[in-house]
Amino acid sequence: MLSETSAPIIEATLPVVGEHIQTITERFYKHLFEAHPELFDGVFNRGNQADGHQQQALAGSIAAYATMLLNRPDDVPEALLSRISHKHAALGVTPEQYNVVHEHLFWAIVDVLGETVTPEVAAAWDEVYWLMANTLINLERGLYDAIGEQPDSIWGTWRVVDKVQETDDVVRIVVESADGGTVHPSLPGQYVTVQLPTADGLRQPRQYSLTRADDGKHRHFAVKRVQEAGKPDGEVSTLIHSSLEAGDEVTISAPFGDVVLAPGDGPLVFASAGIGVAPFAGMVNHLASEGSQREVVFLHAGTSPESFALREQVGEDLAALPNSALEVWYEQPGRALAANEREGFMDVTALELPEDATYYLCGPLPFMQAVRSQLIGLGVPARKIQYEVFGPDLWQADTE
Repeated sequence: MLSETSAPIIEATLPVVGEHIQTITERFYKHLFEAHPELFDGVFNRGNQADGHQQQALAGSIAAYATMLLNRPDDVPEALLSRISHKHAALGVTPEQYNVVHEHLFWAIVDVLGETVTPEVAAAWDEVYWLMANTLINLERGLYDAIGEQPDSIWGTWRVVDKVQETDDVVRIVVESADGGTVHPSLPGQYVTVQLPTADGLRQPRQYSLTRADDGKHRHFAVKRVQEAGKPDGEVSTLIHSSLEAGDEVTISAPFGDVVLAPGDGPLVFASAGIGVAPFAGMVNHLASEGSQREVVFLHAGTSPESFALREQVGEDLAALPNSALEVWYEQPGRALAANEREGFMDVTALELPEDATYYLCGPLPFMQAVRSQLIGLGVPARKIQYEVFGPDLWQADTE
């Protein structure tokens, strides 16, 4: 909760900070990496820096957090902070790094806003920063403690034992522990961070959802090759697709992630688009492996039948569940449609959905926002809808 002194100052200055927050974060990151280029080695994703996604994420999270402090002073934005803390823990972020970020962020605020930043304004925004930072530090400490590790010891060496081409642009990687270290169990829906050395020798981290139930020995994850017109190809996804082979060793973190399969026996509805199928493939595989009796409805949207990664695995696992259904939408089907297939975009309003189900969404942000809005319109309580956000746009999932 903001102090009585800071609250009116934040309310008065939030518009001007919000107006310039993108410039502030751009200046911040430039200043930060000039002083600490080592942060590109294993911590920051320079692909997200190059396309501006990381700057947008930081700007959005600060603005969203400050707004929540003003509008809901007695509520902690638990969903926002939980997602961020898991992402940070999977990178081995340390409390000391929050001091580094603070130093360069407040330099950027003063650099952009100039005389607007009086000592009183600086103190108020300093309070916002440390309210958020200390909460994250405590959450991350709890995550490290839960697996009995320190930030620098979450990593292990894993050996590639299989590489499977799922679609033209998605491969599934299977690895096993290569260093005899602790294999921390994963929960269905969690992800790991993969570090790969790039051409210039820097280790670049990327996070990938685990696509099969934990067997205590292996990790399975799917990697989509990042290719967008007019933009450089994804640095790490290209390496994995073109260079990573069976026998190679990679550095992988312990599993993290707060969007995990809910315990109990209630119905479950999964709605995915594109590579968003990955965490739900892991959840359904877990359900099948434990002989679950839960009702499961799996909804997926894709460009074409050929683009549906992990379809064979998902189909086999759903067939093993006694009460399950698969519904699919294709933008360009290219063939006659089966009874459970439709052309176009996902429309959950056309379905008979189970009562009192827990819903999981994963895919591009516009897809999740559209499906979530449809579900809310059908009367599904917001608390029953969970979503996994790929990439750094964590704050946007909480935007109405």
